[in-house]
Amino acid sequence: MSALFNFQSALLVLLLLICTSAYCHQLFPGFMDRNKDGAFTGIFWKCARIGERLSPYISMCCCVMAVSLFIGN
Repeated sequence: MSALFNFQSALLVLLLLICTSAYCHQLFPGFMDRNKDGAFTGIFWKCARIGERLSPYISMCCCVMAVSLFIGN
């Protein structure tokens, strides 16, 4: 099933996007800050902001998602 039609898969993709964007922003802050106004790269900058400011909640969501995937299989 596609991630667009499965809520759990869509949530997993969103969490991975936020975590990856925050990690890349930590490695390349100049590149991410320079491209924050574009349509495609602006999404990554916004996800990086969410990941940096809400990191305890994002990490809890990742742990809950990992446990639910482990129990579901």
